[in-house]
Amino acid sequence: MAEEKKLFKVKIDNITVEVEPGTTILNAARMIGGDIVPPAMCYYSKLQGSGGKCRTCLVKVSKGSEADPRPMPKLVASCRTTVMDGMEVANITSPEVLDARKGVVEFLLLNHPLDCPVCDQAGECDLQDLSYEHGVSATRFEFKRRTFEKEDIGEHIKLHMTRCILCYRCVFTADQLTNNRQHGILGRGDHSEISTYIKASLDQTNFIGNVIDVCPVGALTDRTARFKNRVWFLKPVDAHRECHDPNCCGKTVLWMRGDEIFRVTARKDKYGEVEAFICDTCRFEKKEPKDWVIEGPRKVARHSVISQGHYVGVHKPHETVGKVMDGRQPKLLMDIHTVSEVNQPAVDLSKIEGPAHSTDFPKHNGVQ
Repeated sequence: MAEEKKLFKVKIDNITVEVEPGTTILNAARMIGGDIVPPAMCYYSKLQGSGGKCRTCLVKVSKGSEADPRPMPKLVASCRTTVMDGMEVANITSPEVLDARKGVVEFLLLNHPLDCPVCDQAGECDLQDLSYEHGVSATRFEFKRRTFEKEDIGEHIKLHMTRCILCYRCVFTADQLTNNRQHGILGRGDHSEISTYIKASLDQTNFIGNVIDVCPVGALTDRTARFKNRVWFLKPVDAHRECHDPNCCGKTVLWMRGDEIFRVTARKDKYGEVEAFICDTCRFEKKEPKDWVIEGPRKVARHSVISQGHYVGVHKPHETVGKVMDGRQPKLLMDIHTVSEVNQPAVDLSKIEGPAHSTDFPKHNGVQ
């Protein structure tokens, strides 16, 4: 009979949980769930070596263990600190932690521009959420910010280094999913940047598109979906296909509007981490509904802006115009579709190169 493994009791924000030795404080908090889970911008449970870069997951250890109850003198990164039996941790119950996290967010925003209105990551950006919850309205930074030119680092990937927070997730992804990593960290200190050497391309492997999914900000985006549509206008649905690549699970999320597929991504859990990585063929080349077996709408957290397009559990309001007008229906003066093809199925916005313009829509009788 196998000997039972001893479990450590850890108390996080006055909630006790039992975990295996070697578990980090962050993962112990995730076992409890809810608001006590520290945010993480660089840690990724599926990537070895990740964590310890962004410091957003700082917590206060008020009791080291039963054997040594002394508190740790400084705040620690929960993604890199393993638990001890009897440890007590304070996260959202500690004003010191909240104040430190606010400072960390301010550091992250020193160079990262809050250009959310023109960023494709808006609506699903971890840093956008953090800056809203912990940020300040103005920065104390008085010097010139770092700026970079946008760069195509592959046929399907756009790099905007100005938005990068150097979390290293994309580097770990390329290292551990591919056999030929083409990009990494160039420079040192405040000159560090993610790039390729002498403008090399990232298209040598069939899994490099996953760097888009792991990026927590809008530094790496999908060139096939840029400026096509806002994420809150799209309806995410779970779908799968029989992929010929044995390393690809074929289970994805299709971001659709009507029958158009604007982009394909891997499925992510509630902490923003992919459940299983997908190949570039599924991500970039399969943009027709006939290519997929659609399972149904993707469940999205209620607080997410993406959930507004689901209308789950919401009843359609009754039309009141007829009651107000004694049963008479309003008279339609003009039907926009009689003079323009805007929003018509014949116009596939996802297939238009770049942003849509007025010239992309047919005219009738000189009216657009």
